[in-house]
Amino acid sequence: MSRWLSGQVRFILLAFVLLALSGSVSALRLPVSLFPHIDFPRVVVALDAGDRPVDQMVNQVTRPVEQALRTVPGVVGVRSTSSRGSAELSVNFAWGADMVAATLQAESAVNAVVPDLPAGTRFEVRRMDPTVFPVLGLALVSPSRDPIALRDFGHLQLAPLLSSVPGVASVTVLGGQEKEYQVLADPARLQALGLSIEDLARTLSSNNVVVATGRLEDRYRLYLVLADNRLTGIDDIRRTVVQTGTRGVVELDDIAQVVTRQTPQWTRVTSQGRDAVLLNIRQTPDANSVALVKEVRRRLAEFASQTPPDVQIVTYYDQSQLVTAAAGSVRDAILLGALLAGIVLFIFLRSLRFMLIVALLLPATLAATTVVLGLMGMSFNMMTLGGMAAAVGLVVDDAVVMLEHLMRRLQERHRGSDAGGSVLEAASEMIRPLIGSSLATVLVFAPLAFLGGVTGGFFKALAMTMSAALAISLLFALFVAPLLADRWVRDRDVQQAEKSGAILDRFGGRYETLMRRVLKAPGRIALIVGMIMLVVGGFAYSRVGSGFMPKMDEGGFILDYYAAPGTSLAETDRLLRQVEVTLQNTAAVES
Repeated sequence: MSRWLSGQVRFILLAFVLLALSGSVSALRLPVSLFPHIDFPRVVVALDAGDRPVDQMVNQVTRPVEQALRTVPGVVGVRSTSSRGSAELSVNFAWGADMVAATLQAESAVNAVVPDLPAGTRFEVRRMDPTVFPVLGLALVSPSRDPIALRDFGHLQLAPLLSSVPGVASVTVLGGQEKEYQVLADPARLQALGLSIEDLARTLSSNNVVVATGRLEDRYRLYLVLADNRLTGIDDIRRTVVQTGTRGVVELDDIAQVVTRQTPQWTRVTSQGRDAVLLNIRQTPDANSVALVKEVRRRLAEFASQTPPDVQIVTYYDQSQLVTAAAGSVRDAILLGALLAGIVLFIFLRSLRFMLIVALLLPATLAATTVVLGLMGMSFNMMTLGGMAAAVGLVVDDAVVMLEHLMRRLQERHRGSDAGGSVLEAASEMIRPLIGSSLATVLVFAPLAFLGGVTGGFFKALAMTMSAALAISLLFALFVAPLLADRWVRDRDVQQAEKSGAILDRFGGRYETLMRRVLKAPGRIALIVGMIMLVVGGFAYSRVGSGFMPKMDEGGFILDYYAAPGTSLAETDRLLRQVEVTLQNTAAVES
């Protein structure tokens, strides 16, 4: 190996530099998200049938849709929850199923039974994945604007603006109120004219259309002729002709009162103690959360000149902050690991050059790991970043073990011992120990990549990241570290390491004395220590809690308030505004 290394110095160092640079570029382009992308084998179908009672909802809507969904290939089970006017059905498939095709088939199955459902039934089919939750939540608050104007601003201006941001899947507008025109008919006049409510509804629908009436060709151009008969306002509605005949022309204003009202409100949203409108921004599965949020904020800053001065845009949720904090933790782990490894090397070897080698190998290894993540279509998330942070200690260990062995051989050569040789020859002696230790660690984590279910979906990213980092660390420790040490380490470094050896010799003498006493009765000592560790471990195991994911502090909490059954929306809102006042008076609460 030493002969091969001496003949491939330029190739190895060039490959090392290229991998580090490629990793740096890949790290800037790699998507960033909170969790790894997982195709959960579940499709959710949401049904809305107005105010239909629960028993009718089950018989007329939920059961027919259930039966249709069971015909979809690959369905494992269907679970439904029905309430007044709405139902939600969860369709489960086997892990590994093509969820894009499954979603389309489920939507097609529901479409096939829609004609048999009650008129006006609407449905929505969506896949379940980590991006089902918003990546950014904004609240629109105004001290002077009414809820209708506030919702129109969010729905007609902000939502289209933010939907055009690359990586945004949807922008959902919640809260506020919508304006509608209500026709309050006089029953006596309707009866006198022989009309019904259905006649009025049919007349209004037929008078609010755009119809293509033909084509007109003139010289070089062909024109499409449209008859635009849409109702543009309350006056047009009032002048709508309802009936003609011997009694003359009867307009809607003659038999009914047309007024402007607000649509019935079943959900009320407040922020900062005022009525508000929420904009929930969801990302696509392959989007970069941090870059998406930055671009959204940039668009809002550019749109500030067109935003009414009395409208305040408040951020109530920002998922990118958690991702940024995780990335910062990995950065701190890298810096701290490199610093501590350098300090250890300096204390025991007194070599600044060895410190520099570790400082180069650690970030280069993690940078090269991002190349592997990019090739595998993965992203920076809690699991991959956690894998990098956990691999820092193992990466440093490979470099430290190799450098310490090289220094020991250099010291032996300095003393004139036959055991000491060149740096590259000393490196070849560490091939088996390093490969054995690294492969043992990789084989511990590799099986996690083959787990099934939700656990496998999350831990695959962790296992692949750590395995890639350890494999790259092994290559760098075997091939790059010896070449750098061979060219950078001087005789002065060896002399400094010789001087620091006195401290280690004292520790070594005490360790030798201790081990001589222990090895006089190895079986007894092993039994006692093993029993103590077994008891302590069993006690600790019974006290340690369990869970799927570790606790994460996002700097906020969700308060679910349940009022008594039958409580009106206005009364619930009154009670919750009191809760809001209490929370706002808490010093630690920002919003």
